[in-house]
Amino acid sequence: MTYSYFPGCTLKNKAVDLDVYARKSAETLGFTLEEIPEWQCCGGEYPMGKDEFATKLSSIRALADAHKAGHELVTLCSACYNVIKQVNNDVQTDELVDFKVNNYLKQDEIEYHGETKVLHYLEVLRDVVGWDNVKAAVKNPFTGKKIGAYYGCLLLRPGKVLGLDDPENPKILEDFIKAIGGTPVIYAQRNECCGAYTMFEDENIPKTRAAKILGNAQDMGADLLVTSCPLCRYNLLKNKGESNVQIIYFTELLAQALGLKEAE
Repeated sequence: MTYSYFPGCTLKNKAVDLDVYARKSAETLGFTLEEIPEWQCCGGEYPMGKDEFATKLSSIRALADAHKAGHELVTLCSACYNVIKQVNNDVQTDELVDFKVNNYLKQDEIEYHGETKVLHYLEVLRDVVGWDNVKAAVKNPFTGKKIGAYYGCLLLRPGKVLGLDDPENPKILEDFIKAIGGTPVIYAQRNECCGAYTMFEDENIPKTRAAKILGNAQDMGADLLVTSCPLCRYNLLKNKGESNVQIIYFTELLAQALGLKEAE
């Protein structure tokens, strides 16, 4: 199975491990990520303005490229997933958005009306590969390792649009942890915001949020947290303080479990 793949800007610099180990693991599990040619940054955050159309074009061009290739579109970064899926929903459900963006696209001889299905990599593991098949491919299980899922907010909300999991009680990352042999740790802060872009206005906000998240996870016995969001990982690492909890991308754990990455 081949998917069009939108890596996003951060996976080309600060979050290279999120990208590299996802590609390696995909090949082992029987699917291919085919990077979209000449993709552009999705913007990193969903434009909320109802009359904001131009900033949605990079996402729509990526969606149109996937449609032209006959593929579903897969993303890894929580922010890219959030933006692209919400923009796709706009084109599908709002006639004005559909009309306006296609007026922009005419100059490039592109037409798009929401045909592409947007998936997060975790959805491919869950719904296409299947957790039992992931488990069967594991060579180095994380037996005895207590792992907390850190969802943050962009991977789950708005729930009705993204549809990845229950935003209040998600389990997709916990099921992933079980599939690679680890023990999921349930803690209250797992789907709360890390402070996100508030770091640019007041660095005390993510500092306070990180302390609550990491403290809660550590109190519940987590050895490490897994995430798919580069911004969440940045904020948690930057404000880690004296916490002993490690923060790692889920694709790194997947690659290690599959025998594609040496244990650290």
